[in-house]
Amino acid sequence: MNSDADKYLPWFILREIPGVGNQLYLRLLQTFGGPEQALSADGDSLAEIPGMSHKALGGITHVKPYMALAEKELRRTLDYGISILTIQDDSYPSLLKNISDPPPLLTFKGVFDEHAACIAMVGSRAGSSYGISTARRLAFKLAENGFCIVSGMARGIDTAAHAGALDSTGKTIAVLGSGLNTIYPRENRALFHKIQERGAVFTEFTLDTDPFPYNFPVRNRIIAGLSCGTIVVEAARKSGSLITARLAAEYNREVFAVPGSIASQKSQGTHFLLKQGAKLVESEADVVEELSHLVHGEPAPGTSRQNAPETPDGPMALGRDKKNVLQILDAYPQHIDQIIEISRMPSDAVSAILLELELSGKIKHHPGNYFSLS
Repeated sequence: MNSDADKYLPWFILREIPGVGNQLYLRLLQTFGGPEQALSADGDSLAEIPGMSHKALGGITHVKPYMALAEKELRRTLDYGISILTIQDDSYPSLLKNISDPPPLLTFKGVFDEHAACIAMVGSRAGSSYGISTARRLAFKLAENGFCIVSGMARGIDTAAHAGALDSTGKTIAVLGSGLNTIYPRENRALFHKIQERGAVFTEFTLDTDPFPYNFPVRNRIIAGLSCGTIVVEAARKSGSLITARLAAEYNREVFAVPGSIASQKSQGTHFLLKQGAKLVESEADVVEELSHLVHGEPAPGTSRQNAPETPDGPMALGRDKKNVLQILDAYPQHIDQIIEISRMPSDAVSAILLELELSGKIKHHPGNYFSLS
């Protein structure tokens, strides 16, 4: 084996042993100094470790069956060009190391700066158009201001957060609830590769681990642990995003929430967080004000507003009637009858203006003749 394989093999062996979870793994490292020393320790010393089960003790003292599994996993990891990071490496993120149960071993694709100011952005997998556009715009602005956007590459808000960071020239990190050979969801395969170009995709799971539901709450602690703060953009009252926010609070990190409609179930979680003391976010300035002291250096170089998510033209660039209609509309869909009533314009004129604004991409047409700003 090469030097990397020799260095990391004990870490992979210890991970393969049944009954050795994160907490026990960390206790073994603290007691013996490293995985190699733990694997060579005698049974009596091992038995004194708190939380040591008979299964784990038997696996460590009779380790041979797990060596072949670990060697195969390590060889494949290195062959695929995947990087390995242990909790004893100098480049292991200090914020993540300081949580109560940091992952002893991570694998990742891409590059990352362990000193970057990371901000997590999470939310509903079934985000509304308001939530998706807000997450993307907010991520773009924060990336412009030098923050690295961390999320879970799930559908909805997570995807929008990564995309917003990639719209700028900032950086983003995805943390998976599966192995690096099991991209989930499948439609994010292209996003998976784009993130590696200007950031990294992390996981603590083995290469072929499927995205089991119980992996995601475990994954969420890494998202919260990497970040100096967590922003919840849109979430139901019972949501994995609220788990991430709770973990962030437990880690003494800032928790932010974006308000939404009081009629939307997807905003019940964020409103709950606001009631519990989360900081309200109306724009990136609310986050920058709290955390700007953590950003190292200037905003990402070369950032250009030409890549920013598009917004409607300024009212002064439009005719009076179009300006009138645009001033009535906002992010929440309104029925055409309400627009006609407020504008005091003929219905046929309003319909024509709405069609023109829709075709130009300035507004969105929703089912039932509802309209909102793009």
